Amino acid sequence: MESPLTKRSMTPADEPAGLVARTRTLLPGLLLCLTVAMAAGFMSSQYGGPQVLYALLIGLALHSVGSEGALAAGVGFCSRTLLRVGVALLGARITLPVIFDLGWPSALLIVLAVVSTLGVGWVLSRMLRLPFEQGIISGGSVAICGVSAALALASVFPRKPETERFTLLVAAGVTLLSTVAMVFYPLIATALEFSVVQQGVFLGGSIHDVAQVVAAGMMLSQDTADSATVVKLFRVALLVPVVLTLALAIGMRSRSSAESSTRPPLLPAFLVVFCVLVALSSAGLIPKPAVDAASTASRWLLVIAIAAVGVKSSPAELIRMGWAPTLLLVTETLFIGTVVLAGARVLGG
Repeated sequence: MESPLTKRSMTPADEPAGLVARTRTLLPGLLLCLTVAMAAGFMSSQYGGPQVLYALLIGLALHSVGSEGALAAGVGFCSRTLLRVGVALLGARITLPVIFDLGWPSALLIVLAVVSTLGVGWVLSRMLRLPFEQGIISGGSVAICGVSAALALASVFPRKPETERFTLLVAAGVTLLSTVAMVFYPLIATALEFSVVQQGVFLGGSIHDVAQVVAAGMMLSQDTADSATVVKLFRVALLVPVVLTLALAIGMRSRSSAESSTRPPLLPAFLVVFCVLVALSSAGLIPKPAVDAASTASRWLLVIAIAAVGVKSSPAELIRMGWAPTLLLVTETLFIGTVVLAGARVLGG
């Protein structure tokens, strides 16, 4: 048996060596995911279409190569740690005072649409006998801001392979539905002879992703695009209370069921950083160049994370998940579109 006198303890000199070894372990998988993200960015710039969708599809195609062996550790790091860093940096571009530019009737309509869509996701998950987190992730992605919301909400729940696979499906589905809405919703607004304000409320309140909201607004006019962007930014700002409430609820439930020595924190560290950045950005304490840099870094980290989740996910397992995720997303999309459309007509009346 080894004597305590001969037992070697970790010294400060060992720490750099350990860091180098850890980096070497993570580097192959990290480089794979970064390469996928860069390839997706190139394809998006050359051929159009969402970068995140290209990253997801390329990642799925590489599943048999990158899901095991030397690449597995780095891929897992991207899907977990880089995802949480990307979500934390997302807070820098969220400012709460946007509500004052929106007006309380429109703000009330958007809050009602977001909360009720989350409720529809929860009810449908119960009816379809799906896990609670799947209803919240799908409902939140449709209600708030597409892929970013799906990743933010998924990162709060305990890690499960089925949740990661479902989040991947949501990311693909919500991107496709948002693109379809970008094409057809301006036609609906034109047919109903909506005013600029009504157009902005309808487009910004019902289309999932920010880029598609701006594009849809530009199809009608610059004023519509500006109005729709303000509405959409308010929806993005609602990510703060939704994620915070969810994290607190999950944290309290975990603490009540865990031993006192293993109790998790009520709020994960990345969510604390997220909230701090939101507060600083709302107060105007973060310079615009820093906000732009954080926003760009967040977008790239989330694309890398989606690529990693794609690499980790088996296409065969995704197919076996069946029709339920599609039904969830389509129903939630139709629901929020109908609610906001009806509300926009009332506001215009």
